[in-house]
Parts: sequence; C-alpha cells; structure tokens
Amino acid sequence: MPPRRIETGDGRDALAAVAAGDAPRAVTATAVRYLLQLLVEKAPGNSVEMRVPPFGAVQVIEGPRHTRGTPPNVVETDAATWIAVATGEEHWADAVSSGRIVASGVRADLSALLPLRP
Repeated sequence: MPPRRIETGDGRDALAAVAAGDAPRAVTATAVRYLLQLLVEKAPGNSVEMRVPPFGAVQVIEGPRHTRGTPPNVVETDAATWIAVATGEEHWADAVSSGRIVASGVRADLSALLPLRP
C-alpha cells in the first residue's frame, strides 16, 4: 500500500508550524514526509535512498534499481537539517561539510534538486 499523500495545504501548514518553533512531533513528521513527497515528485526513480529517521525514507533519481540490502547511494540526515536544506534555509554543501548530512555513492548529491518549492 503506498503511503498516504499529504495535501499541499497540510504540508505547508506543517512547515509553517515547524518554522514557528516547538512543533509537536506529529507536525514535524508531516513536514518531513511532505518534503520527501515533493522530492519524489521532482526526481522519481530508485537509485538513491533518502532517509530522514525516524520519519521517512524514499527512493529517488532515475538509474539502476536497488532491491535488497543497503543501497549503494544513500543520503541520511535528521529532520531539522532536511527541512532546512529542502526549503532553502541552508545550503546542501554546508550541511554535508558539517556532517549533518551523510551522503554516500556517486548519485547521492541532491544539491541540484534543492531547494524544493513547497
């Protein structure tokens, strides 16, 4: 069963609440999942796994399909960093160089896809 689609209004409301500070965990989860959903829409595919534990993970970018075990191209970060880079509040390169984004694999640089336009 595919994940429930987050409507634009709900996603934007969640992002606004996170930006205002002290958003409940469920609201942060909605914001993260909404941005992951936008990433999938912008770059569909299965060659890179984008992880934002514990809230979500998606596969994006066209290329070789990965089906078992640890994928060769993985990006992982925390919710606050994902929201910041996905909305343009922070640059991808800054988050990578500070170690808040861990990106491995030749296709794991998502900087050309960001920021997303929620």
